[in-house]
Amino acid sequence: MSFRAPVRDLLFSLTEVAGLDRLIETGAWPDLDRDLAGAVLEHAGDLATDVLAPLNRQGDLNGAKYANGAVTAAPGFRDAYEAFAEGGWHGLAAETQYGGQGLPKALELAAFEMFHAANMAFGLCPMLTLAGIEALQAHGTERQNALYLPKLISGEWTGAMVLTEPQSGSDLGTLRTRAEPNGDGTYALHGQKIFITWGDHDCTDNIVHFVLARLPDAPAGVKGISLFLTSKFDVGDDGKLGGRNAFRPVGVEHKLGIHASPTCVMAYEGARAELVGELNQGLAHMFTMMNAARLAVGGEGVGIAERAYQHALAYALERRQGRSAWTGEASARIFDHPDVRRMLAVSKAKIEAARGVCLSTAVAAGLAEHAATEDERARWKRREDLFVPVAKAWSTDVGVEVSSLGVQVHGGMGFIEETGAAQHYRDARIAPIYEGTNGIQAVDLTGRKLSVGGGQAAHELVADIRADIAVMAGDPRLAPAVAKLTAGVDALEAATAWLLERKADRPADVLAGASAYLALTGDVAGGWMLAKGAQAAARGLTEGAGDPAWLNGKLNLLQVYADNVLAQA
Repeated sequence: MSFRAPVRDLLFSLTEVAGLDRLIETGAWPDLDRDLAGAVLEHAGDLATDVLAPLNRQGDLNGAKYANGAVTAAPGFRDAYEAFAEGGWHGLAAETQYGGQGLPKALELAAFEMFHAANMAFGLCPMLTLAGIEALQAHGTERQNALYLPKLISGEWTGAMVLTEPQSGSDLGTLRTRAEPNGDGTYALHGQKIFITWGDHDCTDNIVHFVLARLPDAPAGVKGISLFLTSKFDVGDDGKLGGRNAFRPVGVEHKLGIHASPTCVMAYEGARAELVGELNQGLAHMFTMMNAARLAVGGEGVGIAERAYQHALAYALERRQGRSAWTGEASARIFDHPDVRRMLAVSKAKIEAARGVCLSTAVAAGLAEHAATEDERARWKRREDLFVPVAKAWSTDVGVEVSSLGVQVHGGMGFIEETGAAQHYRDARIAPIYEGTNGIQAVDLTGRKLSVGGGQAAHELVADIRADIAVMAGDPRLAPAVAKLTAGVDALEAATAWLLERKADRPADVLAGASAYLALTGDVAGGWMLAKGAQAAARGLTEGAGDPAWLNGKLNLLQVYADNVLAQA
């Protein structure tokens, strides 16, 4: 089944739902306007549709290969990577002084959603490079930034996050990889790491690893972790590559999905490395990468949901079976069966809701840095922090749900690999697990994020939704759905109060309710996003601006979501 990048939906969500204009108004991006955003997304859509999507199926069937101490990318991936790097996509939001384009992260996230939709296994490679770029921009020395950032931003080199060990998954305090001082300011890394995404490949000449390790005399637990940079080949002060460094892949994992993404077991055997940031502050520094990656994985969840939805819709419009409930036609398209249409409509509504949540998180991150006043910046930072775990967890749950519905729409053929529907489901299933499981995201939301200011960020969210509801309720086209959004906000407010009451004395109750609270927050925030989109669509219909059928579709999606999701809040 063919894939078409959802450029129009993405641009609408970015501008009318997430609030791109707020970023434009800050003046922090002088060249940014709606036309530029549209042009960037058009070009990203072309790359996703024409280059990356056609490789998705053969990448699943053939996968990355390990042999003789090296990893070879899936067929066609090296050429696709060259096209990606030549397009400058690694540098979309990177600092201009190192060769980046200096555009907002929200625009980057929108573009990468399409890359993930087209080819999730491929998209992981540049996604992790972006995380490395962020870590260096935040914590690197001038020398490190001068040597490594131009290469990472240009795509000449890629980056990898290196955290997990056999005994140390979510509990990083138990990691054992050692960093022994060499006496010249560098360190020798010793240990084994697992689950290292794109830890080795043949698409670039060099790969930069960002590794968590501890010095021999470091404190126990998370307080003794430091962040190190080590690359596949030594890098001289002139930026030229030298000899091979002392780390290597010893195998790749055989996985449920994302077969073309090499998930490596890496051995560090005295690898020469340098410290990034401060000693024993590695976990804090790594969270610079992790927070960026968590939001990116949320976008990945939206992307795989979009791909699965398009696949299922195309099948439903082709497959004929049974009698139409509307026309009475025998051997009708299965799209004419109400329950099939319900699954597709709910899928589409949830995709647009999750897209709005992710892009709004990215806009909040931009405003947290560039809003006009300190109070505004602090408020947007609270919104960003509140939404990151929701964007990651709720959106990836949507990815799994929609890809599962995609299999269901196919019926028995969905369970047969040759249709391709199963691949989307298999690929989607990792997203709720990596970059912090969704259970961990829920604990983060109800723990650290809800603790700040007595739940201030959650109270601000409720107030903002209620303010919009007060305006929307006056439009009869929106009022029925908005009534259900109001009920959802009431439930969210009550759940927030319940959790806050129990945080001090009954922490187990808070932990037990964490996942349900995150799901409720996502459901309500997602409904708010669709309501904002429907409000913009209603305005366009009133003004006679835009395609009436397409704009009416936004109103219909809000009602579908209200009836099938908000009604259960």
